[in-house]
Amino acid sequence: MTTRDVVFPPGRQALYERNRYSPAIRANGLLFVSGQVGSREDGSPEPELEAQVRRAFENLNAILAAAGASFEDVIDVTVFMVNPDANFERAWAVAAEYWGEAPYPTLTGIGVTWLYGFQFEIKVIARLPEAS
Repeated sequence: MTTRDVVFPPGRQALYERNRYSPAIRANGLLFVSGQVGSREDGSPEPELEAQVRRAFENLNAILAAAGASFEDVIDVTVFMVNPDANFERAWAVAAEYWGEAPYPTLTGIGVTWLYGFQFEIKVIARLPEAS
C-alpha cells in the first residue's frame, strides 16, 4: 500500500485528526484538497454566509500554501451551497475577491440541503508548481 502524502495547514491538524480525514493529498503532481468550509480554529462555523465564504477561502489558501501552491495553481473547483437560489449571488460576490484573473479554473456548483451546519464548501484540485 502506498503511503499518502498528506498536507496539513498550520494549526489545524487536531481538527482533521478528530474528524478523521486528510485536508489534502499530493499525488502525481496534483494536490487534491478536501472540501473547506468557513470553520474557525475550533471547527465552529462563522455565523454569517459572507464570513463563512471568506473563511473557507482562507482555510483553502492555508492548505495550498502549505503545499507550496496558491489559488492560481487551482485547475478544478467544486462548490457546494445550501439554498443556492438565495445564497449564490452573495457567496459569489465574496468568492470573486479570491478568484483571480482569467483564465479561471473549471467549476462545478452543487446545491445541497445540509453541510454539517455550514452554508458553503469549496473543494479543489491544483497542479503543484514543481510539477509544472
